[in-house]
Amino acid sequence: MLEGKVEKAGLSNRVKVINCSLLDIQFPDASFDVIWAEGSINVIGFKRGLQEWKRLIKPGGFMVVHDERGDVGEKLEQISGCGYELLGYFELDTDVWQTEYFVPLEKLVLEARFKCSDAPGVVKALQEARRELDMFKKEPERNSSVCFVMKKV
Repeated sequence: MLEGKVEKAGLSNRVKVINCSLLDIQFPDASFDVIWAEGSINVIGFKRGLQEWKRLIKPGGFMVVHDERGDVGEKLEQISGCGYELLGYFELDTDVWQTEYFVPLEKLVLEARFKCSDAPGVVKALQEARRELDMFKKEPERNSSVCFVMKKV
C-alpha cells in the first residue's frame, strides 16, 4: 500500500519502503537522511530508540518521533542527552485526534460494514477499528500525543 503511494507520487527513485522489526535493525551506520517513527518508538522505549537509531542517521540527518504524550519533560531531556538538537515539538490533543482521526475512522467503519461485510480480513479489521473507537469514546483523554522534530548533532 505505501509502496504504491510512493510510486504514484513519482518518488520510487528516492524513497524505499522497508518493513522490519524495531528489535533487530540490520542497517549500516549512516543509512538514512530521516527516520520517521510514527507511534512506534514505544515498542522499545523512547530513550533506547533515540540511542539505537542515532547511528542509522547520516550526519546532519533528522529524526521525527510521534509518540504518546506522557513524560514530555523527560523526553525533552533525553533528546538533548542522546545527542540531538530539538528543532521543535507540538502536542496533538484529544480534539485533534477526534476531528482528524476518529471521526473519519468511524465514517469508514460504517461505510465498509455495508460494502464489505463478507470478507474475513475486512471483518477482523472492522472489529479492531470498532474496539479502538469504543476505547476513545470511553476514555478520550488517553488520546493525545506529541511530535518531536530533531536533528542529529
